Amino acid sequence: MASLDLVLGLLAQQGPPAPANYWWVAAIVVLVGLAALIVIVVLMYWNLWFQAYMSNANVSLWSLIGMTLRQVDAKTIVQAKIMAVQAGLGPERQTGITTRRLEAHYLAGGSVMKVIQALIAAHRADIDLDFDRAAAIDLAGRDVREAVQTSVNPKVIDCPDPRKSPRPYLSAIAHNGVELRVRARVTVRTNLERLIGGATEETIIARVGEGIITAIGSSETHLEVLENPDRISKAVLERGLDAQTAFEIVSIDIADIDVGENIGARLQAEQAEADTRVARAKAEERRAMASAREQEMKAAVAQNRAMVMLAEAEIPKAMAAAFRAGTLEQKRLPGADDGRNAALAP
Repeated sequence: MASLDLVLGLLAQQGPPAPANYWWVAAIVVLVGLAALIVIVVLMYWNLWFQAYMSNANVSLWSLIGMTLRQVDAKTIVQAKIMAVQAGLGPERQTGITTRRLEAHYLAGGSVMKVIQALIAAHRADIDLDFDRAAAIDLAGRDVREAVQTSVNPKVIDCPDPRKSPRPYLSAIAHNGVELRVRARVTVRTNLERLIGGATEETIIARVGEGIITAIGSSETHLEVLENPDRISKAVLERGLDAQTAFEIVSIDIADIDVGENIGARLQAEQAEADTRVARAKAEERRAMASAREQEMKAAVAQNRAMVMLAEAEIPKAMAAAFRAGTLEQKRLPGADDGRNAALAP
């Protein structure tokens, strides 16, 4: 405190400083501020920069500062580049894994770590996959890391999918009408070249199910399928069901096959019952027509009888008219007895 009071006293004795001294003070303050800012920045990014430098990741301090200004996670970018270098993917000029491109992929909403991990897995498995294709697959919404893993280690798909299908089996009918219930397992490998724009697992399941049903439906009897289930797999594989899909079918295995209902016999029985009902309806129709015809004939007979009675009623009138006219006379017929078999003749 005494020294501070002494300095203030000396300054007061010397009077106000010259105007030129203010510029020197301002310059010193600015330089001190810049130095302090540089020290703070260095302390903030020292660990990341030193880690990248020791790993030959080629990430400058200015790049780290720019990442912060662009709201990019610098730690993720540095770790990704270190992983790429340590995995032996090659220099930046060959692989294209530069800091700028990693930042661009991050800002585009992609997963930088998944892309780098996929590239490392592909490099170890000797699969041709570059950064551009991996980034495009990731931005397309596919899990590029899982795609590479499936390409190395094939994936098994249940057909039908028990999580999405209401029935846990495929139902197919042979020519003899017997139903077969089948469950299959499809082993697929990811086709990285067709992963973008290729059909998904649902298409594979649908095509395999259609092929199995077609193969069983073309069999004469269900016994042929039960004796040789592999004929289904061969017939399905020969159709090239993995065309335009993101997968390559390795094998199709029939996991389970059971005999269901005799659909043909049931349909025949139902058809026979329907034919019987139709025949009964036609017979009832004929009976009704016959009854109606009978009533019509009875009416015709009654009408004819009435006409006969009317005709008989006219006979006495005709005879009376003949008597009055004197045209009625008795005439013996040849070979007739006397007083018998006589007929009147005009």
